[in-house]
Amino acid sequence: MKQIKFLLYALFFMMFAVTSCDDEDEVPPVEAINEAEVLVKYLEGPTSPLGKDYVATDMPSIMAASEVKTLNETSKVYIMDIRSAADFATGYIKNAKNVAVADALTHIKGIDMSKYDKVAVVCYTGQTSGFVASVLRVMGYSKVFSMKWGMCSWHNDFAGRWNTAIANGNAYASQFVATDTPKGAKGTLPVLTTGKTTGQEILDARVAKVLAEGFTPASVTNATVFGGLTSYYIVNYWPAAQYSDAALGHIPGSMQYTPKESMKLAADLTSLPTNKPVALYCYTGQTSAFLAAYLRIVGYDAKSVLYGTNAMIYDKMVAKGGMSVFKASEIMGYEYVK
Repeated sequence: MKQIKFLLYALFFMMFAVTSCDDEDEVPPVEAINEAEVLVKYLEGPTSPLGKDYVATDMPSIMAASEVKTLNETSKVYIMDIRSAADFATGYIKNAKNVAVADALTHIKGIDMSKYDKVAVVCYTGQTSGFVASVLRVMGYSKVFSMKWGMCSWHNDFAGRWNTAIANGNAYASQFVATDTPKGAKGTLPVLTTGKTTGQEILDARVAKVLAEGFTPASVTNATVFGGLTSYYIVNYWPAAQYSDAALGHIPGSMQYTPKESMKLAADLTSLPTNKPVALYCYTGQTSAFLAAYLRIVGYDAKSVLYGTNAMIYDKMVAKGGMSVFKASEIMGYEYVK
């Protein structure tokens, strides 16, 4: 009998000891984080790589071809030409380096930035370069600028793309409307699944993905948008007064978002949908390319409408004045290397 009691006590002690060990070794569950929220708050705050909210301050960061030329004469500008190698070979700005979009961040990390006043990113029209410059700015490279109008502004030999765009620049003038469309209701941010936890880690992962994808999925033609207006959440990235100006009008169903104000977490950022592509348009497609890059980094399926309203209501813009339009005087006729 005593042996049975002893065995029962021993068994109870062993069970208690095992249970106690299990309790001590148990790892508390890791609380899931909202990666997009962590990232947006990081980018809007003073500890971001740029030290400020880029979208609400400096964006877009654009420099004229004339400034690139002047700085290049004293070796004070580093020129990254992100056109294809084949197109680069047909003619490029003296001292320019040909860099693939996917390699832009890796490339700039190898530059001694102290030698230069600015870094000029150059493409065909100023749109892809705006996309890349935006990504590099978000990563803290404050000297980076996109060259306005791209190589189209350097010499007439490269101006075909912009000349063609404005030659067809009134294609949708009769379809623009004056009817206001209210923004969508505020919702949630996109779901990001990088597996990272800090703002910088999430940013690094997202930037790598966005650069690897390139500008093509971040752009859309006006014909595609007008061919399926209800398929897109269309953002008019103009001041409110211009959006409401009946003499200009806007794309049917488009919603007005104010530059440097609306795309903040505390403002209207979460009114953008997470289940539908967002088509962004500005005057030239250059500012919207900057914005598309930022929004894609934080998880939205954002697309810049190519050439902006220069390729939709060109004559209305010229008549109105105060809006950026491409014209012959923007083509500088500078020398280039073959």
